[in-house]
Formats: sequence, C-alpha cells, structure tokens
Amino acid sequence: MPAVPLPQGFIAYTSSLGLREDGDDFAVVLSTVACVSAGVFTRSLFAGPSVELSRERASSGRARAAAVVAKNANVANGEQGRLDAEELSRLVASGTGLAPEEVIIASTGVIGRPYPMELIRSGLAQLDRSAFDADAWRVAIAMMTTDTVAKTAQRSVGPARVVGVAKGVGMIEPDMATMLAFVFTDAEVDAVSLDGMWRRAVDDTFNCLSVDTDTSTSDSAVVLANAAAGPVPAAELSTALREVCLDLTLQLARDGEGATKLITVTVGSARDRRQAHRVAKAIVNSPLVKTAVHGADPNWGRVAMAVGKCHDETDIDPERVVIRFGDIEAYPARPGPDGLEALAAVMRRDHVEIEVDLGTGPAEATVYGCDLGDGYVRINADYTT
Repeated sequence: MPAVPLPQGFIAYTSSLGLREDGDDFAVVLSTVACVSAGVFTRSLFAGPSVELSRERASSGRARAAAVVAKNANVANGEQGRLDAEELSRLVASGTGLAPEEVIIASTGVIGRPYPMELIRSGLAQLDRSAFDADAWRVAIAMMTTDTVAKTAQRSVGPARVVGVAKGVGMIEPDMATMLAFVFTDAEVDAVSLDGMWRRAVDDTFNCLSVDTDTSTSDSAVVLANAAAGPVPAAELSTALREVCLDLTLQLARDGEGATKLITVTVGSARDRRQAHRVAKAIVNSPLVKTAVHGADPNWGRVAMAVGKCHDETDIDPERVVIRFGDIEAYPARPGPDGLEALAAVMRRDHVEIEVDLGTGPAEATVYGCDLGDGYVRINADYTT
C-alpha cells in the first residue's frame, strides 16, 4: 500500500507494546506546533476513562496529540482503570515533550481487562520524537482489532490537506460517531469554527453508520488542526472534513464484521430529517433486512416491516410509501416473477441501495450499514477465546 503522508507539522509513531500476538498495537500522532482541537465521544454509561479524560481535553480546543492503544479497551476497571489511563497520557506526554492535558488517548479492544502496565511502561520508556517516522497508513494498521483492512482517507483544500484514519467493524450503532476516528489538517481555523464543522461532519457521516446496533464504550472522533498551511475558505474546509469522514464511514461499513456487502438506505419525502434518519436506521438495523441482503433475497416486505416499526410516526401512510431496490420499484408496484428476478439481481451486488419515499414532506437522510451473515456470529462468539 502506498504511503499516506500526514499534513504539514504532524508526525507519527507506531510500535508493538505486546498487546497483540503480532504487529504494532500502539500509535501516536502529534503536531509539532500549537493546535486547535474538537471531539465527539460516546454517550455510553460505561464510557472508559480514556473517553472521560479525552472529552475534557478535546473540548479545551488545545489538544496536540492523539494516542491509541489497541486490543484493550480499559473499560469497567474502576479507579485503577482511571489511574492507568492518566499514567498512559503522562508517559506519552513525557516522551513527546507535551503536557498531559494536550494528549488525547483512546483504547479499543476487550472490556474489563486492565492495562498491562508493565508492558506499556517498558514499551514507552524509549518514546522520543526522533523515532516518529510513521505515516497515516501505519497508524491505521496499529489501531486495528477485528478490522480486516486499515482505513485512511485524504482530501486537499488549496495548500492544506485533510487526512483521516479510523478503525471499527463491530459494536457500531453510535450515539456520536463510530469506534475510533482521527482527522488531522494543516489548515488554519479557529477552535469554535472547527468544533462546528466537526460536529456537522460527524452527524452526517459517522452518526449515519450502523453495523450491529451496539454502541461502543470507547467511541471517539477527534480532529486536530495546526494552521501550518495557512488559511483556506471555511466552506471548502468544511466540505473536505465531511468528505474524509464519509470516505471512512463507507470503509467501516464495508468492513463490518463478517460483512460481504455495503448497504445504503436513503429515506426521502420525509417530514423532517429526524424522521427520515429514524426510519432509515430502522431499515438498515433490521436483522431481517440485513439477512435478506446477505442472501440476495428480494423480500421487499422486510423493508415495509421496518418502516412499520416506527409506529409513532403517525403521519406515515402506507398508501403513500414507495420502496425501491436500486432504481426498481418494489412497492406499491408489487413486481411479478420477472420483476422479482430483477430485484434479486440488485440484491446480488456488493453495494445494495434501498430507497424509501414516505410522502410526508421534503426531507431526506442517508445511512450506511452492511449485511449480516454467519461470519459476524463466529467472530463475536469466539472474541475473547
């Protein structure tokens, strides 16, 4: 895979702390100059101490580094978990010349297992900026858990670049973003504007992703901007941030645990975006819809069922609803044998597009997910053993 350079002023380091059998399991990206930051995090009641520490640090708008530990979530470990997370951030800060308050930390992996602090202390003892020679691709690899491919995305905005990395293929039905995502840019932008751009980008992309309806305890989505490339038009930067996030979202959906197909659900002619988003999520989250897609079964009735579950959306009238697979109308057209075969051909694609018009207004929302097959069951049945 070709290298994915980070934007100007950002450097990265990856290493093996010994948490996984083979390969790097730790990464840190930092800005060599002052930064502004923004972040969105899980709302899980079991949020890990990494999230609790990083939420405050990202909101300060002055974070300069993001460090990730893979294969261990450090969640549900009580006071010791919090102390270990604080020590991890101090170790990263000490090795990079930053203050602990400038370091975002994230962890992903098994819940309920304490950090192996002796391994972490030993592995980070020699951490020094002189060893920072990794690119975004290597960072994405070090973040992986059950991912099958590393996930990076990049866009240019005039002289500036926007580069993102992400991981996550299961436990994805976010209240904020996805598992872990970090975006870095050398564009000049103030902290307040960056926060607004970031929240809009997250809401339109990561918040529209679902793999299995389970919300992680460690979800973190953070952006750092260091102004090394100078100012760029705000609208263009906002678009680039959204495009990078959408690119990563589609990669996450395609790599869902056991997935073989990407599903895109667009609900239009809705009363408002909230209604469109809610109905679209009901469709993409339905196990019956997911398994129908997996088996290329043109059972449009499962989509109708998913719409019908939103029973308190009382302005939805089934007689006004239209369901399409690709560009083929499945309801109310009620296709015959030839039409069902055409629908099945759509379902056999590696990207299945489902469209529903509600007939309640002008709004629209698109969400992203994947099919559900026996691979998902096997991965999660054997996850800790």
